Amino acid sequence: MTEITCKLLVIGAGPGGYTCAIRAGQLGIDTIVIEAERPGGTCLNVGCIPSKALIHAADEYETIAIAAGGKSALGISTARPSLDFAKTIAWKDGIVRRLNGGVAGLLKKAGVRLIAGHARFRDGKSIEVKTQSGSQMIHAEAVVIATGSEPIAIPTLPFGGRVISSTEALALTEIPDRLIVVGGGYIGLELGTAFAKMGAAVTVVEAAPRILPQYDAELSEPVGRRLAALGVGVLTGAKAKALVSDGRALAVETADGQQTTLDADKILVTVGRRPVTSGFGLETLDLDMNGSFIRIDDRCRSSMRGVFAIGDVTGEPMLAHRAMAQGEMVAEIAAGRHRAWDRVSIPAICFTDPEIVTVGLSPSEASDQSFNIKTDRFPFKANGRALTLEREDGFIRTVARADNHVLLGIQGVGAGIAELSAAFSLALEMGARLEDVALTVHAHPTQSEALQEAALKLLGHAIHI
Repeated sequence: MTEITCKLLVIGAGPGGYTCAIRAGQLGIDTIVIEAERPGGTCLNVGCIPSKALIHAADEYETIAIAAGGKSALGISTARPSLDFAKTIAWKDGIVRRLNGGVAGLLKKAGVRLIAGHARFRDGKSIEVKTQSGSQMIHAEAVVIATGSEPIAIPTLPFGGRVISSTEALALTEIPDRLIVVGGGYIGLELGTAFAKMGAAVTVVEAAPRILPQYDAELSEPVGRRLAALGVGVLTGAKAKALVSDGRALAVETADGQQTTLDADKILVTVGRRPVTSGFGLETLDLDMNGSFIRIDDRCRSSMRGVFAIGDVTGEPMLAHRAMAQGEMVAEIAAGRHRAWDRVSIPAICFTDPEIVTVGLSPSEASDQSFNIKTDRFPFKANGRALTLEREDGFIRTVARADNHVLLGIQGVGAGIAELSAAFSLALEMGARLEDVALTVHAHPTQSEALQEAALKLLGHAIHI
């Protein structure tokens, strides 16, 4: 067995892992990153990037289909469109390949060694890697666990055949005629909406009393209205039970306790994700755990000296940009710099139609933390740019302390609002007050003006409402 050494070893080349490795390489640290699949992890290969590509394709197709049906308010008409879904998937795969190559190139540029193989701990400093050419033993001064997460399966609906996860959904080459989405969270609704726009008959089965239960009702209501307009069936308070009719239908228990069946060509199960903590010898380290997650401190250090953990494997929020920020921090700590996790907020985005952005505390969360707050919202129906883009359903909401007007949170729902998430986050990270936002000149006409107007409204002198 070949034996090699390095100063920093990163297990997993997802967003957190490759960011950590690249930054470490930039700082002159001898770094190796191990990845069993393609560089980029779930996010790049079978998650964030391909799903957004599919969502974009669906939006484009819907726009043309509306025009072909004579329903465009803009007076645009065209011939009836057709969709070569296999070609759509090939286009999506091309984007993924370009980004795979980009990540690999950045690692090489930073002087990082990328090893393709399966890693397994032998002890806290030694990892065996099984590659196509044989096994290697790597001895490292410090190790970063960045193994990410995987879809959760329902015991009575194991993945296989008609039952698919988001990974298989993004690899389909045909639009299913009837798609059942089990789980009304952000992953299920993002993909379900896209397939509905491309012609699938979609039904969502959600066990909670409403869709998107992780968001407050004000934010999820516009999404519910859009699903209804698209003809998506939504069953809330309902439980998916098992396959029936030789696997051609799903048995469901409705909110009132009645039993029903839903015919399906594909059943997409999106009930959540769980950390990948098995299959690479983690049990040999006897690390402190926080439930199913690895327990870390404010420097992403585990309970074992020299072993760090970042990203989904460390808990919520399970977001790529959180993992990337953690990875960059750990690389600098490994280089001897003084860093600690002091982020005020991490933006969360739901790429439904319309999109949802949350930063900081919601009104209820702020109240639960004993803050005396002021909160109000400005609707996009009063925003000129939103009207010209046919994007008037939604709003931006600000949450601030009542005594000094320091912003505690900003939330919004609206088409294209994801691009405002950086402005929301920057305001909180800078410790902005309502007056700071209200007195900042916002370009007209833009949807960003709704942020300024939301601050003005909370101060008692909104201009355009």
